[in-house]
Amino acid sequence: MLRTKVGYSTEKNSFASGVETAKSASVGMKPKLAMLYTSVLNEPKEVVKGARSILKNVPIIGCTSSGMIMTNDGIIKSDDGFSGMMVFDDKAMKVGVACHKAGANAREIGRKVARAAVENANENYSPDYFYMVASPKEEEDYLLGIEDVIGTVPCFGGSAADDAVEGKWKIYCNDEIFDDGVAVAFFYTDKEIENVYTGAYRETDKSAVITQVENNRCLQMLNGKNALDVYKKWIKAKDEALSGGNLLVTAITHPLGVKDPLGKITLVRHPMAGNEDGSMNIGNHLAVGTAAVLLEATVDELIDSTKNTLQELRSKMDTKPAGFFLVHCGGRALGIGDRIDEVHANLVAEAKGVPFLTIFTFGEYGFAANNNNGCGGLMLSFSGFGEE
Repeated sequence: MLRTKVGYSTEKNSFASGVETAKSASVGMKPKLAMLYTSVLNEPKEVVKGARSILKNVPIIGCTSSGMIMTNDGIIKSDDGFSGMMVFDDKAMKVGVACHKAGANAREIGRKVARAAVENANENYSPDYFYMVASPKEEEDYLLGIEDVIGTVPCFGGSAADDAVEGKWKIYCNDEIFDDGVAVAFFYTDKEIENVYTGAYRETDKSAVITQVENNRCLQMLNGKNALDVYKKWIKAKDEALSGGNLLVTAITHPLGVKDPLGKITLVRHPMAGNEDGSMNIGNHLAVGTAAVLLEATVDELIDSTKNTLQELRSKMDTKPAGFFLVHCGGRALGIGDRIDEVHANLVAEAKGVPFLTIFTFGEYGFAANNNNGCGGLMLSFSGFGEE
């Protein structure tokens, strides 16, 4: 039987925070894996050191979370920082954890990480599913490299994040702590896992062909016109709402979407900054010759989507859930603002007492409906783990 447990702390001392989190998450458990998330206000080395003083040889993986985490007990945040953890206990489960700092070839790094994770699990075949955390930069390339080695195995996870898109995020992998790179946890288990990966936005009738992109993530032209001009016309916005970092906030309720080849899932692309040359910096990769669709949602709909997505996840599961690991976009939370407590209320109501941990990321990864893994922004990647 698989069991999960969540622990957390708002202790000011980072070492003590790691100790308290690990103790509360592991009491009565024999963990095979610990997934750890902290505030950027914490000293990451000390949190990890504190957690490892309790968990000893248990693999640890995770990252910084934007602003907060959520558990059944509440929204966990403080001016002194926070840490939280979900542990997995299953006698039959094997887990292999591996990581690598960023380098010249992200795809090759993905291959190296995949081979190392298989080896660290003492296996010689592909896992049943895997968790990935990366810096918000080259996620698609890391994922391609991983899939070069293990094929299309269901993925869940999200990127490291900070509180103000300042690059202060960190990734944790056992004793290694870094700000740019990738880490994975490969799960070998016969227990059920389900993932619902969605933006939960409404598609509009406005779309255009992507005709020019620079460095994968700078959208320059739509239908041969400056991308920012096209977007401005679509949403009827003023110039100041689209300039620089103002675009990031404006686009939370009006992002772009790109469809998979079968049209079964729309991956959300978050416009992050408007540039003077009429281009837009985008949070994920884009491809010339594909179409960008304008998406929209009200704040009410963003809030309700958490309830609806967890309901959908529960309905997909054939076995009793042992835990929910819920990845929620940090930018999406920014758009929800002071009403974020309504999101927590939704999750508590729909979790129905099952342990859950919600983290807030700057990129979300999940298993799409057409049997492909995807990377997006402003999305939800909700995963459920079955007891049997």
